[in-house]
Amino acid sequence: MSEPRLLLPADIWMRKIFDAKAAREGGVVRRSVRDIERIVGRDRFRREIGRRGYHAVENAGQVVIFCNNERVSVWC
Repeated sequence: MSEPRLLLPADIWMRKIFDAKAAREGGVVRRSVRDIERIVGRDRFRREIGRRGYHAVENAGQVVIFCNNERVSVWC
């Protein structure tokens, strides 16, 4: 039987994501959809990404957040 995981409050969890070195430097960060939905909710997370002017893509249960406001293009 797995042990229950203690969750950080939503505000702290999001702050940690966007305070990561990659995010601060305009890079990318990745989080699981499951964690996003469980901790903060998809709508609230999308609003925060939009508020910051960032973009994100979802694939195979992962969300990749581009922590800058540059154009994103999908190659194939």
